Amino acid sequence: MAAPRPIRARTLDDAGRLAGVDLARGLAVFGMFAAHLLVTPHFDAAQPATWVDLVNGRSSILFATLAGVSIALMSGARASAGSSPASGRTLVVARRRLVVRAVILWGIGMLLNATGVPVYVILPAYGILFLLAVPLLRLSASTLWVLAAVVGVGAPWLLPLADRVLVAAGPVGGDLVLLLGWHYPFLVWAAFLIAGLAAARSDLRSARTLVALVVGGAACAMAAAAASTVIDLPEDSYLARVLADGAHSGGVLETVGSGGFALAVVGLCLLICRTPARIVLLPARAVGSMPLTAYVGQIVAWAVWASLALGDVGDLSGFRALQPFWPFVGATLVFCTAWALVVGRGPLERALAYATRAVIRG
Repeated sequence: MAAPRPIRARTLDDAGRLAGVDLARGLAVFGMFAAHLLVTPHFDAAQPATWVDLVNGRSSILFATLAGVSIALMSGARASAGSSPASGRTLVVARRRLVVRAVILWGIGMLLNATGVPVYVILPAYGILFLLAVPLLRLSASTLWVLAAVVGVGAPWLLPLADRVLVAAGPVGGDLVLLLGWHYPFLVWAAFLIAGLAAARSDLRSARTLVALVVGGAACAMAAAAASTVIDLPEDSYLARVLADGAHSGGVLETVGSGGFALAVVGLCLLICRTPARIVLLPARAVGSMPLTAYVGQIVAWAVWASLALGDVGDLSGFRALQPFWPFVGATLVFCTAWALVVGRGPLERALAYATRAVIRG
């Protein structure tokens, strides 16, 4: 009698799975853990001890870029041979399922906001971005790259105006900020999602494509960093807001620099996972294979731990003083690795897929 096929091979080393994408998602998850749980010094390239500050802003942008990659792959794009867009019935089903996913993710985000954990939950913004992706599923890689560049450079000029409208709206504006996940404003963040879609349409199994992502992304990041050192504008001016490079500023330099950084990380992770290093990195890949589970688990565990230890879920400095970062990282690595190897798909990923397919039959 033949031995059953190991679940491990089907889960993390399946021919249809991109190990590098899982690795990049794992890094994004831990980067967001660090941004939430660590007090980071201001970045100084000459001081390695400050490099951890790179997680601020960039981790969530990497997350959004990878969302675009995932959407493209889920909607029928292949990882090779040109990654042609979906069409016909496949496209219709993909679009409808994407809408369902968007609604569910938005709802989960609202529930996480209700825990009172003092972080800006990204899932409501994810839901909005997923909806924005619906009409883009048929576009080619070249069109998506152009669109990403236009949105990335153009949207920051509109963001200050949108912010003013929300502020002027008073309490209603405050509600909209929460409902739209405006700390990650879709107006600008659509650029990262579109760039991820474009990358996934550009043949992610081609070494040439991956090198282009690394080189092109790094060039964008370095160009933005260089520009930020020579631009000197009054901090409260409209132009300073438009060109800003700070984390979560939504400025042109942040969009170009951090967007380029995200693309470079995706390309580098895919290149690394073409080597035997992918075996050593399996735990990080396991986390990246179930990012929704890891992200939601962190917020829920935070709420429970802070409530028991501090009696106040909203006490950010008090919770950080408990030094929760490494326990969270360790627990997430152990849980996700064990689950991936023994069960397979992450629990929330499995539930999301089931709900989506139950609502929209293929």
